[in-house]
Amino acid sequence: MNIGILGLGLIGGSLGLDLRSQGYHVLGVSRRESTCERAVALGSVDEASVDISLLAKAEVVFICTPIGLIIPTFKQLIAHLPSNTVITDVGSVKAPIVNAIAPLWANFIGGHPMAGTADSGIEAAMRNLFKNKPYVLTPLASTPTATMTVVEKIVRDLGATLHHCSPEDHDRAVSWISHLPVMVSASLIAACMSETDQNLLQLAQKFASSGFRDTSRVGGGNPELGVMMARYNRTALLNSLQQYRHNLDKLMNLIEQEDWAALEQQLQSNQKARPEFVDGC
Repeated sequence: MNIGILGLGLIGGSLGLDLRSQGYHVLGVSRRESTCERAVALGSVDEASVDISLLAKAEVVFICTPIGLIIPTFKQLIAHLPSNTVITDVGSVKAPIVNAIAPLWANFIGGHPMAGTADSGIEAAMRNLFKNKPYVLTPLASTPTATMTVVEKIVRDLGATLHHCSPEDHDRAVSWISHLPVMVSASLIAACMSETDQNLLQLAQKFASSGFRDTSRVGGGNPELGVMMARYNRTALLNSLQQYRHNLDKLMNLIEQEDWAALEQQLQSNQKARPEFVDGC
């Protein structure tokens, strides 16, 4: 099977590496010729071009561009594809993408691999990025069964853990466990940088270790991705941020009141709840 990848960054490049290892013939398209050449050299794709018409040979196409480019890129892409081509995407927001594309292309299914690193670009591509990671598909009632079956098989071939839900439920769920952490992590970095005593700031920077590294990682990642999360999942993210602020205020009040027993109870509750989200971590 020929699989097309439109957008050869971290996700697109990593998809290519794993799909080629599974025996698929991978066609890649990027805006830059240098990226195309590098993708071939790294083994992410069999063929690559800046010309989107290369993907006319693909039976399945993954759109792996930044969120804001998925819909306009799709509109350029379909001029080159037969109507039976299966199209999916990897955007971290689903409702606006699915609502825009599904009425125009019957064989479309929204997708979101819950995997990544703080790095970006084709040089960041890595094997087994999706192995044992959640991969969410967001079919509609109108999505053809054959389309779902094709994409489900590819996802399983990646070694990912397959999930299904509606686009709207996806967006509300990821606002809690993906988009909110980015904003909270970003605010942590900004708060630390607001220290006006340069000596203290330098000491904090020298002392920073695993705790700060873990909690600041996603907030120090790709700024474009963070903006796209906020822009395209605005309502759900604002709801999550408001609830986070409410819980932060509760913790502040307990500390102000020196209610150590209540604080310990809350922290114990958090300790028990965490494995429900990240079992084994």
